[in-house]
Amino acid sequence: MNKKAVYAGTFDPVTLGHLDVIERAAGIFDELIIGVAAVTGKSTLFDQEERVELVKTSVVGIHNVTVEPFDGLLVETARSREAGVLIRGLRAFSDFEYEFQMALTNRRLAPDIETLFLMPKQDYSFLSSTNIKQVASLGGDVAEFVPPIVAEALHARFRQEEEGG
Repeated sequence: MNKKAVYAGTFDPVTLGHLDVIERAAGIFDELIIGVAAVTGKSTLFDQEERVELVKTSVVGIHNVTVEPFDGLLVETARSREAGVLIRGLRAFSDFEYEFQMALTNRRLAPDIETLFLMPKQDYSFLSSTNIKQVASLGGDVAEFVPPIVAEALHARFRQEEEGG
């Protein structure tokens, strides 16, 4: 039986914590689909196409991972890809309530699809895309928090904003 899972998120930007969860999930499942959300409920620094490319570049070398954009209900995306599991990352207890509510909602919408929670390494448990964007916007070094391509993209974006572009 082919075991397939979907790990979805905004990934604005993708962090080393996200990559840790991706590597862990890729070790469990035959195929892991990274779904980069279009509708996020929040404004994003990078558009969906840029986020897809940053994630794709960051996961090169993980043979059973594919990256694609998605829009709409996550459970419908999982069904259309014949994936029976949704991967969710938990950094800290503060993530639990939101993720728990989302998992129960998804279970009501699609009882045939399971949710699996994975925790990143402790070294990454404090990382959030929001904090990383804030550090980068203030000229801070984010190299230890994100892949090199993402650090470059962040600094280029904020440099562009400073120059009025």
